[in-house]
Amino acid sequence: MLHIQTFTFNPFQENTYVIHTPDGECIIVDPGMSNTAEENSLATYISEHNLRPVRLLLTHAHIDHILGNEFVHRKYHLLPEMHEAEISVLERAPQSAQLFGISYSDSPKPDNLLKEGDTFSIGGYQFGVLFVPGHAPGHLAFYCAELSVVISGDVLFEGSVGRVDLPGCNAADLLNSIQKKMYALPEDTQVLPGHGAPTTIGAEKRSNYFVRENDQNLI
Repeated sequence: MLHIQTFTFNPFQENTYVIHTPDGECIIVDPGMSNTAEENSLATYISEHNLRPVRLLLTHAHIDHILGNEFVHRKYHLLPEMHEAEISVLERAPQSAQLFGISYSDSPKPDNLLKEGDTFSIGGYQFGVLFVPGHAPGHLAFYCAELSVVISGDVLFEGSVGRVDLPGCNAADLLNSIQKKMYALPEDTQVLPGHGAPTTIGAEKRSNYFVRENDQNLI
């Protein structure tokens, strides 16, 4: 059985995920470590559980989701994998860090570009890559039907949705991504978001104030 460990890092309280198997293979998703203590927290977990990081995946390249890219590359020799449309977002990271007044070490360039319909496997479980733009131009989500879980990044939260007031955001695209991609998943699918607590697709379809199942606009 796979285990998905959640870490909450940096001033933005971003969720970083480590997906790992009983035999130690692991994938790091959205490393948000912003200081040595947070880096040590991730590294200690990986060491104590005898994990072997094999991939570094990004839902998107906003600054709070990539602060740990350089550390992961330096320690585990992994390069980020993301959608092509996020390259320009990644390139703006130094300016974003300066804007928010946070320290940032330059991320390595992506090793592999992901797209809708790609799949990856870990421990015999297959994840599908969903293209869900709106909060970011190349935003991705990672869905495992067998586990009934989706790592959603900043598309859908418990009772909320990703912000659309940043460069490259598009409210219409976000609405479409939620209604056509996220809400198309089974209602018992657990949503592991980029910030905040887990939720389910069914709970958000019934009660999310910002996007209900048949809304035509973001509220």
